This record gives sequence, structure tokens and C-alpha cells, in this order.
Amino acid sequence: MRLPPDFQFTQANLQDFVDCRRRFLLRHVRRLAWPAIESEPVIENEQLSEKGARFHRMAHQALIGMPFERLALMLNEPELAGWWTNFQSQALPEGRRYPELSLQATLQGYRLVAKVDLLLVTPEGRALVYDWKTSRRRTPRQYMAARLQTRVYPYLLTQAGAQFNAGQPFPPEVVEMIYWYAGFPDAPERFAYDDDRYRADEAYLDDLAGTILSLAEQDFGLTPDAGQCRYCVYRSLCDRGVQAGSLDDWDEAMGAPDESGGNLDFEQIAEIEF
Repeated sequence: MRLPPDFQFTQANLQDFVDCRRRFLLRHVRRLAWPAIESEPVIENEQLSEKGARFHRMAHQALIGMPFERLALMLNEPELAGWWTNFQSQALPEGRRYPELSLQATLQGYRLVAKVDLLLVTPEGRALVYDWKTSRRRTPRQYMAARLQTRVYPYLLTQAGAQFNAGQPFPPEVVEMIYWYAGFPDAPERFAYDDDRYRADEAYLDDLAGTILSLAEQDFGLTPDAGQCRYCVYRSLCDRGVQAGSLDDWDEAMGAPDESGGNLDFEQIAEIEF
């Protein structure tokens, strides 16, 4: 496989490959735009996406010092206002804060990159990687444990975070991945890290990227899970139906759209430059 010259691996495109090799090919190699909607109802989907993006922008601005009171003037929607109240009242640990932090390392000759919502380094030396989630339902732990995001972010911090630890790599056992749900502020999902997980992730990611590079285009087949196709803009191109899936059904079946690896790429909000 010959990837585009500016290609870089991310948790999102690796997740696409794991979920559906054809989607990876169409979206990230051919970069094909396809005129289809992602889910029904269209307006609600768009509104949820926009609210999630706005929340991430406001959280970033607050963490770099903009007063909460000034940011609150931007609120004109009840759900977003509720998320913001929860964010304002959460008790983050003391420590050095690095919001919208970019990390990168080399993977099979390409860059592996991520942008985390917040890295917080406590006085005791713990490295807490926060990711804000704005889903309307709290995603099951086992689902999040299997996501590439849960593997890539702690791995990259361990591999490439020395500049935030006085020039020394963070030991894997001090790293923790924390998903903080704006609608469920008292129930964050936490994933501890250790050396065994770090080595397993290193081997897994290297093998995953190697597999991608070793395949020919005809080897990028359709996912056997046709249910995912309901939320993919390429479903008609792949003869997997025309009707988009329901946003409510997606919540029930997959946890929530902003945790999806499908075409509802709310999870990529964390990688947008603000």
C-alpha cells in the first residue's frame, strides 16, 4: 500500500482500519468525499457535533486562563450550559497542566500523532491524560477499553513525553488515561497503565501499521459487521444500503457517537487545532 505523502497515523484512522478496512482505504488513502449523511435525524446529529466542538473550545480556553465568567457569556443552549457547569465544578488535581497537547512518535516510518485534551502532571509525578466526552450516554467500560484511543494516548505519552518530565520518559506505571463525561461528571472512566501494557501496545501498533503497509488495495475489504455501515457515509458506494442509521440506535448499540470509530468522528474533535 502506498499511502499519501503527508499521511500520518492517528488513533482515528487506525480505528477505521480495525473497524472496516474499506473505510480506511476510501477515507484516508483515496480521501474520497461522498455525498451522504451520517445518521438520522440530520439536524440533531449536526447540533450534537457542533455542541461537542464548542465545549472542547471552551474547555481549552478556560485551561489557558480565560475566565469562566467570560466564557459563560457564550452559552445559549441548555445542554451545553449543563456540560459547562459540570466542567467548571470538577475538581482537577493540582499540577502542571498542558491543554491541547500534541504528541508524536515514529511508527513503521510514518508519524503516529495525537492531540490530548489535557495532560496533567501532579506534584507526585503522575501523568494524567484527560479526554473530554460529550456523549449523551455513558459508554460501557469494556467498549472504551477496546478503543485505539485508550491504547494510543498512553503509549504516545510514555514514548514521547519526556519534555514534560524534566527530559526523562514517564514510567508507564505513572500514566493514566481518564475519560471525563460532561454529562456524567462524577463517573469518569479511568484506565491505569503499566510496563506490560506499554510493551503490548508497542507491539500491537507496530503490527497494525505493518499490516496496513503490507496490503494491496484489493485486500481492503468490507467489514463483516454490516451494522456499522448504517453510520458510514460510504454505505451506498459499498452497496450496504442507502438509509442512514438512527442516532438513538447508535447510542444504544455502540455507546455514543463521540466514542465511535465509524463515520461519526466526534472523537476527532480532540485533534482539531483551535
